[in-house]
Amino acid sequence: MRRHFRLAARSFDSLYDEEGFLQRRARPGLLARRDAALEVVDAYPSPRVLDVGCGSGRVAELVLEHGAGAYVGVDFSEPMLDLARDRLQRFEAPVELVCGDFREVALEGPFDVVLGLGLFDYLPDAEPFARRMCELCSGTVVASFPGWHWFKGPIRKFRYQVVNKVPIFNYTEAGLRRMFADCGFATVEMARPGRSGFVVRASA
Repeated sequence: MRRHFRLAARSFDSLYDEEGFLQRRARPGLLARRDAALEVVDAYPSPRVLDVGCGSGRVAELVLEHGAGAYVGVDFSEPMLDLARDRLQRFEAPVELVCGDFREVALEGPFDVVLGLGLFDYLPDAEPFARRMCELCSGTVVASFPGWHWFKGPIRKFRYQVVNKVPIFNYTEAGLRRMFADCGFATVEMARPGRSGFVVRASA
């Protein structure tokens, strides 16, 4: 998985161009989870934002445009972070990009908003990530999770696991509620904006 995101950073980045016409039509879930994150950012005055699995900085750009007072992005792909640096250099707010495993890198919390968008798709064990998000968050976590869909599921599995050799994982509402409760979150709100995924909004 790490090799894939190192070698295919630019092509993967293009998949997350939410403004593209085809993306809007074919992948409305991307817009829904992005908008959910921005709604939370807007609810805080100049929030400090942590973005786990920040990738090439597409969400970061919007978060900063929506008034984030400081932004920290974590990703294990240095090529992805290179794209993010180019994308975010125009902003005056403090921006820090950290390369490494989120479970292990040193981060100074707390953060008002913690994002995990498109991250949990690729994690065989999601709970350690959710638990550390809770530890670092003083406000709200917004995270997206794929769920199995009879039509999109097989296509997605073929594209990632067969063609790109990247394992992907699916979640259920009951499993997500249990995991977030076990990790110490006080409240968990869940939406299903598309047919094949969940957006979780949790308060620490």
